[in-house]
Amino acid sequence: MTRPSQLLHPPHPPVPTLPAATVLLLRDGAQGVEVLMTRRSPRASFAPGAYVFPGGGIDALDASPETHAAADRRPAQDDLHLTQAIAAIRESFEELGILLARHADGPRKGGMADAHDIAAIDRHQPFAAQCQARGLRLAADSVYLLAHWTGDRDLPRRFEVPFLVARMPEGQTPVADETEQFEPVWVRPADALARHEAGQFFMIFPTIRTLQRLAKFVSTQAVLDAVAHEQPLWMSCPRAGLLGGKEARYMEDETPFGELALVCPDGQIVHPLDWQTERPVPLLRNVQRLTAPNPGVMTGPGTNSYLVGDPATGFIAIDPGPADAEHLDKLWRAAGGDIRMIVCTHSHPDHSPGSKPLQALCVLAGRVAPPILGLPSAPTARAASAFTPDRALQNNELLTLSGQSPEGKITHTLQVIHTPGHAANHLCLLLQEDGLLFSGDHILNGSTTVIDPPDGNMADYLDSLDRLDAACAEHGVEFILPAHGYVLGGPVNGARSAIAKLKAHRLAREAKVLAAMQALPDGNMDDWVRHAYDDVPPRMWPVAQRSLLAHVERIRALQPGNN
Repeated sequence: MTRPSQLLHPPHPPVPTLPAATVLLLRDGAQGVEVLMTRRSPRASFAPGAYVFPGGGIDALDASPETHAAADRRPAQDDLHLTQAIAAIRESFEELGILLARHADGPRKGGMADAHDIAAIDRHQPFAAQCQARGLRLAADSVYLLAHWTGDRDLPRRFEVPFLVARMPEGQTPVADETEQFEPVWVRPADALARHEAGQFFMIFPTIRTLQRLAKFVSTQAVLDAVAHEQPLWMSCPRAGLLGGKEARYMEDETPFGELALVCPDGQIVHPLDWQTERPVPLLRNVQRLTAPNPGVMTGPGTNSYLVGDPATGFIAIDPGPADAEHLDKLWRAAGGDIRMIVCTHSHPDHSPGSKPLQALCVLAGRVAPPILGLPSAPTARAASAFTPDRALQNNELLTLSGQSPEGKITHTLQVIHTPGHAANHLCLLLQEDGLLFSGDHILNGSTTVIDPPDGNMADYLDSLDRLDAACAEHGVEFILPAHGYVLGGPVNGARSAIAKLKAHRLAREAKVLAAMQALPDGNMDDWVRHAYDDVPPRMWPVAQRSLLAHVERIRALQPGNN
């Protein structure tokens, strides 16, 4: 866990959450699934003027034994989910006059409530008791959990909200209460999103993301089938940063999320997410990132150079990048000229060539030459990746900075972890005091690294992932700082989760490679890449062929008789 003393911003704990529930009422239209939405009052305290799904706060009566006894439930529907379903049923009636209830007995036993029932129930009086008086049971068993949202940490009023789904009862017509909700409308998710983009249908972030995912379903039944297992399809507590000077929000599976969790754990909206090369980006008080001006297909926004340390301890420069004079000058200046060591995670030309010019810059300024550390390139490396450090690092070696700050003695310790796979001489660095992993090219954010034989090796790569997972478990690592892209991880979807997903992705790709080889035993690399990488744009297939070859080599090595 990151030391509180290294956080950039003073603690600002989020306000507590309030329980609420919302329901997506669905029907099948001529062009697919439609969802019922309404416009909130412009005077509402939360999301004024936004188009939303019906819902609201959970009342004490929703959770009472008497109300639970008046509702039908599924065997797997626990008390909490029953309470949430009841709240959603009540809110959809109070706001839109939609009654998810069925007759308990009589000639209409099992039949859904109709217009006469709806007209007889007062929206402003206790709901469940009125339903019971008319012989109606709440149809909570027809309300399923789709997702779970927790209000963003920066909001002054936050809710803990299950997003539920139910089929719209036949024969009922939504009528807004004209107090909290207005203008009920049936809309296809894709149309709602398009209208929002055009500025005609204002929606808040959770509504937008929910509609984006709902748009992938072809029918109401497909949605209900997907949620029949009683587990949410996703859970999220979004985070926000600044992009182009404006607030931008992200879910856990979106690339900026981990960086926002590291820099602004309390959810403060202060961190800029724009990629730029002019100045370093502080991530913690003891970690800065300066991105080299070498964006491209293989480098993403550019190569990330990192500075670990502070003025009291001096700095370790990680991956100085290409031999770009302006980039190296900015890196040197960001360290106040006090660079104690230069470490290269591996010898590829976008990582190590800047090491000697940076060292020379320090000497020119009258400093002791910081040693260039790393592993020498193997004979299998390409000519452009030749690299010889001043000293070769040992696996599990510790690189330590220490000094005296106004708060007392401070230490920053980087553990060296040899991680061959992307390159034979690849290594990662683990900042022990703050639980951070500098992953070089072994783990990237937003893409998978290329494994290019003979210097790259897929078996070594997967073994190295296991080694990193063990190190992260030992030191409680939550965040991964890659050489390309934003920080990954966080307290929930941490470093180990990112590693597990990456390994699963690699093995799933390998299964597709094996299937292609079996389906086309006489095929060549061009044939196999078309089948195994059919989800990748064809323009990327030449690059993908390098990793495909690494998979082929591993598959053949695992076959009986090849060991």
